[in-house]
Amino acid sequence: MKKQLLFSTMLIALFSICFLTCKNHPDTDHQKTSLPLHNKPVDASKLRKISFLPYWVTNAQFAGYYLGKELGFYEKYGIDLEIIPFQPFFTSTDMIGNKEADFAALWLLNAVEMRSSGVDIVNIAQFSSRSSLMLVAKKSRGIEEIEDMNGRKAGAWSGFELQPTTFFKKFHLNVTLISIGSTNNLFLNNGVEITTANWFDEYHSIINSGYNPEELTTFFFADYGLNFLEDGIYCLDSLRINDPELCKNFVLATAESWTYAFNNPERAIDIVITYAQKANQPVNRIHQQWMLNRYRDLYFSTGTTTTLLVKNDYMFAAKVLAESNLIAEIIPFEDFYKHYTQNLSK
Repeated sequence: MKKQLLFSTMLIALFSICFLTCKNHPDTDHQKTSLPLHNKPVDASKLRKISFLPYWVTNAQFAGYYLGKELGFYEKYGIDLEIIPFQPFFTSTDMIGNKEADFAALWLLNAVEMRSSGVDIVNIAQFSSRSSLMLVAKKSRGIEEIEDMNGRKAGAWSGFELQPTTFFKKFHLNVTLISIGSTNNLFLNNGVEITTANWFDEYHSIINSGYNPEELTTFFFADYGLNFLEDGIYCLDSLRINDPELCKNFVLATAESWTYAFNNPERAIDIVITYAQKANQPVNRIHQQWMLNRYRDLYFSTGTTTTLLVKNDYMFAAKVLAESNLIAEIIPFEDFYKHYTQNLSK
């Protein structure tokens, strides 16, 4: 997965009980099931048509959204959801700024930079509380400790240089960054000795290429004070102000969808595979299972799930962007973060 991080081009206590204790729904078969969450039929004419923009291709990192659309979770909350297919030449800035997408999943760094660029987006729910991003190296190349990376070459995706650059700077390492594409080939063929990877995606692909975990050295950025948060739900502030009930319903439907996906992984994977095949994308079931399992770990990394964005996490990301001259000023936290429960009475 390579996100549209816009550096250069780059579930709150209020419903945590609902999210963690939501009852499983019967998993009767793996075919499309109409509206398992309510008995009465839905009047399609009364549903609110809205769109959601993922930041990458169809896979299990967005399982909650696809499952929610397929099984009627969004309809339960009065929503007719369109999931916009990923298109590499259409950025989140364009789609949200031009109101072609109502809601989007974005990484925090991505969103802060977008807001700084003039797109008036707000975070209404922060699902991720731990970064999945990591550096991977081969022990056979003599890299087992941080200092062993000094003087080496590291692969980084275009637009993804900030975290590794910040890591190397923090530990006073002289590492040459090499832009890599959407495969691990340069790392697998020793073109670079270190590579950027997501725990739920590229790391598993490296293992599937023939490496045992014991042969690899991993460095999770979050373990070294560089926990740049990932998946949050964003929309234009005007949408939040004009229709806070819609924002609330979208987040609650999404939370229930993810709960069902984590409790019914095989069915969730079936649905993801169906959508991927419709998009003519290659898909591997074992890899999708790994991805969904790691997302469960990431969303429940502290033992609970929250949709709260902590101010310190925001300020940390914003300061790093400012110090790297990627944003001109830091938007006040209170202007950037507008939880979906805020001002519902207004």
